[in-house]
Amino acid sequence: MAGHVAERVAPTLLEPLRDRAGFREVVGDEEAWRDLFERPIGDVVDERFTDDTVRGVVLTDALIGTFADISDPSLLANRCFLYHVVGNGTGDWNVPVGGMGAVTGALADAARAAGAELRSGMEVLHVDPAGEVTFRDADGAEHAASARWVLVNMPREGTAEGSQLKVNMVLSRLPRLRDPSVRPEEAFAGTFHINESREQIDRAYREARDGRVPSVPPAEVYCHSLTDPSILGPELREAGAHTLTLFGLHMPARLFRSDPEGSRAAALRATLASFDAVLAEPIEDCLLRAPDGTPCLEAKTPVDLENGVGLPGGHIFHRDLSWPFAEAAAEHGRWGVETEHPRVLLCGAGARRGGGVSGIPGHNAARAVLDAS
Repeated sequence: MAGHVAERVAPTLLEPLRDRAGFREVVGDEEAWRDLFERPIGDVVDERFTDDTVRGVVLTDALIGTFADISDPSLLANRCFLYHVVGNGTGDWNVPVGGMGAVTGALADAARAAGAELRSGMEVLHVDPAGEVTFRDADGAEHAASARWVLVNMPREGTAEGSQLKVNMVLSRLPRLRDPSVRPEEAFAGTFHINESREQIDRAYREARDGRVPSVPPAEVYCHSLTDPSILGPELREAGAHTLTLFGLHMPARLFRSDPEGSRAAALRATLASFDAVLAEPIEDCLLRAPDGTPCLEAKTPVDLENGVGLPGGHIFHRDLSWPFAEAAAEHGRWGVETEHPRVLLCGAGARRGGGVSGIPGHNAARAVLDAS
């Protein structure tokens, strides 16, 4: 069912917005429409699967970066699920050769070749609706630039709240599993789910809702270097090193407001203990060490992202995800990137049909400019 929806929906993401009725026609399956667009995803998954672990694995796509009750009639979890299963019309997620930096590098090269001037390390101070942007450089000097169009990759104003603990690691070797029949190279080749059964996800949500770091945090791990070793340098590849990225669920920003350092440390301890529960050895024993002996581990909470890069609420999608169709008559036929200021367009995750690293909002903002030119 998800595959059918992905195949039908994906092409519409690069087109002007349809209204709800038109989008429903595109889906072309009343059962799929009812179960994905009108009923809480938790209820649907409970009906379709009987095993608690399988239910949880399916539901994780509904909770990435999203603090939501999977049975809530607001259907926020449904929207998150949809965005995670429609990619490329197949649900496949791709890893760029050379890592994400290779993508931004290629974009920068193409922009320069087209005559663009790129300025990095700048702090944007103000975007005037008339098309003037004021910014400050690293030396504190202020500058201004004017244009007919301003394309902005930033969140809308609001009360966004991110919900994740991100732990980046470099390992000297992959850890051994508690089940000796499973080779680490096989286990970590895809998405490695940790304590993400339906019941465990629900318990973690309730604890976080009540203001506590989950006692057994649900999380998942990705080993991108198994898919694409080019993200590591030659020496690390030859030494058998690997990258490991852990994404922890139900870690809303509210848990880290009053004591950012202490709550981050508590969340990291609980999360590593959750990971260790399925390993034959502590993950910390497998961490690569820097020349000064420091373990190669970085943990970021939503509050860290807010303070470090100015991302309100640390929300990785910039705001709660929206349906990929027009929800107001004025949006129908537009690109989902428009703001209340005609010359200012969103080209990042905060646009409708944004929320990830798809490049869709940038494409649609460019189309909106071309259509108006």
